[in-house]
Formats: sequence, structure tokens, C-alpha cells
Amino acid sequence: MPEPYIRIAVAADEEELAVLDRATWSTLHAVSPRPEPPYKPFFDERHLPGDYLVAETEGRLVGYVRIARPTPLASNAHVLQIQGLAVAEEARGRGLGRALIRAAVEEARGRGARRLSLRVLGHNAPARALYASEGFAVEGVQPGEFLLDGAYVDDVLMGRRL
Repeated sequence: MPEPYIRIAVAADEEELAVLDRATWSTLHAVSPRPEPPYKPFFDERHLPGDYLVAETEGRLVGYVRIARPTPLASNAHVLQIQGLAVAEEARGRGLGRALIRAAVEEARGRGARRLSLRVLGHNAPARALYASEGFAVEGVQPGEFLLDGAYVDDVLMGRRL
């Protein structure tokens, strides 16, 4: 697989992103139920194309990361948050998740953010290790915050300075 091109999403990416999002759904990282038809639009008033960086290879989207403000408060405007990361099955194990995280860090810096945070499920050891290797530290844990597949799962807050 050739090196991916990472760019800001555009409205025309909506259907391909929606398909990727549904294909990568898992209780390893998702707290909402599996998407079922009729599907909601991928982009809406809270999820804008400019919030997403997409990885494109050979004209196909193979991953995305969403970066958005965690709150609308002016006092929190210096913080951005990773609010979603997906990598297509066929693109996994090639460093694409790491490339998307690094692109998110650079994009957040470019937008003037001083901090980048994220939430990750406690049982998602691969994601937690990846984030830690990219400079994110655990800043808090909400024990048993979600009930997924019959088990209570921690919600872990991680963050880093930019």
C-alpha cells in the first residue's frame, strides 16, 4: 500500500467516511450501538468536514481522525480533542494510526491549540499504548463508565501539551 496522503475532509467525502466508520465499528472503541439502517448523515451541524483529517491512498479513504473543541466555552478554546480515529482493516499495521495522530497534533498546533486531549476506553490497550507512545498521558479515569457487551469498562482521559 502506498504512503497515504493526509488532508482535511471535504463534503464529498461523506459517503466514503460513513462506510469506513460503519466498517470499523467495534465495542473496543465505540460506546454507541452498532449503526443500523437508515443511517444518519456522517456530517451534521456538530460533525463538520473541517473537523476531520482523512488519509487517502490510491484515491480511496483508508482512515480518519476527528479533531474538535471539547466545549464551546471561550475559557476552553485553547484545547482541542481527538473525538474519533478509524483505520480501514486493510490499512492496519502500517503506521497509519500513528500518522493520523501526528497529523492531528500538527493540525491542532496550527489552529492555535495549546493542549490536545482524548478519551479512550480502558480495555482498548492497543490505542492506549499508541497514544502514550505519541506523548499522551493518562489524566483521569472514570471507572466502569460504560456497560459494553455485558462488562463495565473504564473511560480514560488522556492529554498532552502542544
